[in-house]
Amino acid sequence: MKAYPRTRRIGEQIRRELAELIRDELRDPRLALISMTSVEVSRDLAYARIYVTLIGDTTERVERVAELNRAAPLLRRELGRRMRIRTIPKLDFRYDEVVEHGARLSALIDAAVAADVSKHRDDDPEPDADTAEKPV
Repeated sequence: MKAYPRTRRIGEQIRRELAELIRDELRDPRLALISMTSVEVSRDLAYARIYVTLIGDTTERVERVAELNRAAPLLRRELGRRMRIRTIPKLDFRYDEVVEHGARLSALIDAAVAADVSKHRDDDPEPDADTAEKPV
């Protein structure tokens, strides 16, 4: 979905309102650690994809996203009461793998840099005590 200025603004408002609704209305402690990374709203405001991240293993993530999708009609109804727009989009929660993928790439880069540093350290001969510069 391509973001247009109005849909982007509505998406940000939906993100803010959903954060409050999940905290206040659902009151599920397992959903307290959920972070919404982005909201993509279709141009006709019929659908909104909400990307979330959370801490936990894969089965926990799948369960939490399923819980959010089960609560989506309630959240949509509450959004309708809070927001001043004619059409409230149908909510679709999805796990955002971008953060996890970025962390994995960062770890790979760190490992490659560490391997490169140790390789160059092994390749460079250490200076002899006779040829080493002496501090003045």
